[in-house]
Amino acid sequence: MKASVRVDSQSQSPQPVVPFAAPAPSAEASRWVLFSWRWFRDLLLATIFALIFVLFLYQPVRVEGFSMMPRLQNNERIFINKFVYDFESIQRGDVVVFWYPLDPSKSFIKRVIGLPGDSIQIVNGIVYVNGQRMIEPYVLPRFRDHWSYPEIVVPAHHYFVLGDHRNSSNDSRSWGCLDRRYIYGKASFAYWPMDRVGLVH
Repeated sequence: MKASVRVDSQSQSPQPVVPFAAPAPSAEASRWVLFSWRWFRDLLLATIFALIFVLFLYQPVRVEGFSMMPRLQNNERIFINKFVYDFESIQRGDVVVFWYPLDPSKSFIKRVIGLPGDSIQIVNGIVYVNGQRMIEPYVLPRFRDHWSYPEIVVPAHHYFVLGDHRNSSNDSRSWGCLDRRYIYGKASFAYWPMDRVGLVH
């Protein structure tokens, strides 16, 4: 006697197996991916250009000492522009970085007061340039001194430089006018600490 097997009617015609297919990405998703890639690419390029700009045009330095207070504090970090004077002349009031003439292994930072050909005289702490009293808002009253300096004419290719903290500065009053060849940069931008961020002027 043959055994009978009950066959479910739905299993009599097997269904074909269809491989799983991921749904096609929507147009909105494609646009978002493209936008993200472009944003990342632009950010990467901007970072690379910024690094090149800083490394080749600017140099970070740390201020040591108090001679440029209140504008620059001890241990403040600033960027100096190393090439600006290849394209423009040094101006009165510029804050310049230079090799100390009496010891070129050291760097100093001071403000330019006298240009080549200027007549400079200091009377009881008051600076006169070409016979006119110089207005110096960057020198606070408590930082002034009472030095006098005999009248001189700044030689060609030289500059008369002073610190803003006049009673705590080793500058042209002590060692004379600064030779142009010692100047290697202009203080441009303070970046640290954060509450001191801003242009140096």
